[in-house]
Amino acid sequence: MRRSPLALPYLLGSLLLVGVPLVLAGYLASTSYHGFRAPVFTGAENWARLTGDAPFWRSVGVSAVVAAVAVPLRLALAVGAALLLARRGAGASVGRVAAYLPSVIPEAAWALLWLWILNPLYGPLPALLRALGVPDPGFLTEPWGARLGLVLVMAFQVGEAFVVALAARAAIPPRLYEAIAVEGGSAWFATRRLTLPLMAPIVLVLAVRDVVVVVQNAFVPALLVTEGGPANATVTAPLHLYQRAFEYGELGYASTLSVTLLVLTVLAAALPLWLASRLALRQRSRA
Repeated sequence: MRRSPLALPYLLGSLLLVGVPLVLAGYLASTSYHGFRAPVFTGAENWARLTGDAPFWRSVGVSAVVAAVAVPLRLALAVGAALLLARRGAGASVGRVAAYLPSVIPEAAWALLWLWILNPLYGPLPALLRALGVPDPGFLTEPWGARLGLVLVMAFQVGEAFVVALAARAAIPPRLYEAIAVEGGSAWFATRRLTLPLMAPIVLVLAVRDVVVVVQNAFVPALLVTEGGPANATVTAPLHLYQRAFEYGELGYASTLSVTLLVLTVLAAALPLWLASRLALRQRSRA
């Protein structure tokens, strides 16, 4: 069978941009390296240090909490917007642009915009909560409020997921909805029994993707919006890794943290797949 050369540039790019850095990170993870001298191989010393590194594991917990809230919220917004804007029309076109627009804004600019929105003195969101009589959670001043602030910063950047969900909704044949309407089924019945089950595989893929995106992209808002505070409550794992590498100069140990974070992210991304397989097996057993 003749193979197409179209995948060759992608494979070469993946090798240079992913494979080579991963191999180098794996090597540096077992060295003492501060950037001024050649790396010194230390064996399992960094890994033994990792087991007792409470600040790192605390940052992993912060990333897990933020992802546990942000990922379902992002999926709900992306799928909900796709269902609302599936029909064609001028209003739908404007809504689609509005749904995708936050994803094209640079991350630093988006984070600074939310720094203004969440400001406890003159930010519009705290002012709106005060006007409604809702207690201010302290988006920049309280530990859990700051974590909620990180979730809000990342929740609305769902442009790519929205486009994928919209394409999945458009791929459902209209005749299926016509058949439900002929049988007297409501729109809610069609959504619950037809649309969402058919979109479920795509939503599962988006869930896996969003786990990775949220864990990695929490670095910019944690650095620019909350600066890891208050009381280190928003020091996410990527931010902790950045501090170890570029503030403390521990490049070798930072590589150990990087490899560990990669493994943990892969395990977290596999969680939606495991849950989906368990649900599928349960449904088959009931059938």
